[in-house]
Amino acid sequence: MHRVVLALLAASPALAQIPGSLTPEVHPLLPIQTCATGRGCKTINTKVVLDSQYRWHHVKGGYDPCVNNGVFNAATCKKADECAANCEVEGVNYASYGISTSGNALTLQLFNPTGGLASPRVYLLKEDAQTYYKFRMLNKEFTYDVDVSNLPCGTNGALVSTF
Repeated sequence: MHRVVLALLAASPALAQIPGSLTPEVHPLLPIQTCATGRGCKTINTKVVLDSQYRWHHVKGGYDPCVNNGVFNAATCKKADECAANCEVEGVNYASYGISTSGNALTLQLFNPTGGLASPRVYLLKEDAQTYYKFRMLNKEFTYDVDVSNLPCGTNGALVSTF
């Protein structure tokens, strides 16, 4: 398996979603540090969450999909607010998406354990696992390491940051 090791990012508040009742959500822990000159560094316990586009959205209490191929299913919800009220978003097994953490390292496997392309997109949550962690970047620096040493030829190992 080829892996990209990243320290990742996220910003903005999350929209309300109903958690699914079929697959529990267990967010991998990913501690990060904030540092200030003369004050040292402080560890913040954050958690990783997989983008909702990689998840199963289905009618609350049922199995009918709310989203098909990235498009809302008109039979289950006609407007976005109806989908938010009537659809559940299932949890995921992070290892099956090639996502793992170890200490302050986040590993995203480009190919999942079954050999399919994973290319997961993840965000950071606050320790409460309910709110995205928001980086406050004014007059600050953001650093991370990306290990692309094991990527095969022709593979893009970029890290995209949106602040």
